[in-house]
Amino acid sequence: MSSVDPKVPPHQKVVKTFPVMTSQGIPQIDLEQWRLSVIGLVENPLLLTYQEVRQLPAGDRVCDFHCVTGWTRLGDTWTGIWVRDLLALARPLPQAAFLFITCCDGYTTNLDLPVVREDGMLVWSINGQDLTIEHGFPLRLLVPSRYGWKSAKWVHTLELTEHDRPGYWEERGYHMRGDVWAEERYGTLPPSLTRKRS
Repeated sequence: MSSVDPKVPPHQKVVKTFPVMTSQGIPQIDLEQWRLSVIGLVENPLLLTYQEVRQLPAGDRVCDFHCVTGWTRLGDTWTGIWVRDLLALARPLPQAAFLFITCCDGYTTNLDLPVVREDGMLVWSINGQDLTIEHGFPLRLLVPSRYGWKSAKWVHTLELTEHDRPGYWEERGYHMRGDVWAEERYGTLPPSLTRKRS
């Protein structure tokens, strides 16, 4: 009988801690000045305060989290809003196909719009406790079907676009999609997205 846990993707190890991973340090955020923007190919651009985000219909979700560096956490309960519900307010235009996420520390990442509609949440709590600043307070993206670099912390802008473009780690060799079960850890940018470097 196999001892492999079907909830654990290939080449991942379950951990009890929740390591803090950052690319550019932990930003200082003034909650009174922070806003969540939904812009780009939408009929109704949004600009929401933290209080307005928290007033949107929220829910809990029990799911797993997988980091591209090889660790996995199982069964945490996250609280927040579904991205699809937020997008319903913004009303994406027909040509919108991708989501480009920008964060308070300058970090960016990209997602296929169908994936984030199906699997994405914007969360402010884990296991009944507000997120700490180290883990993305006031708002982080959660996309369990993708490696953790797609679950961006300190989110402030969601931009809907017609064409895909790489974010911070994608420009540095990480896969454009990052599917956990397909082990899309690293990949080569397609020629149309490759940037000339001096």
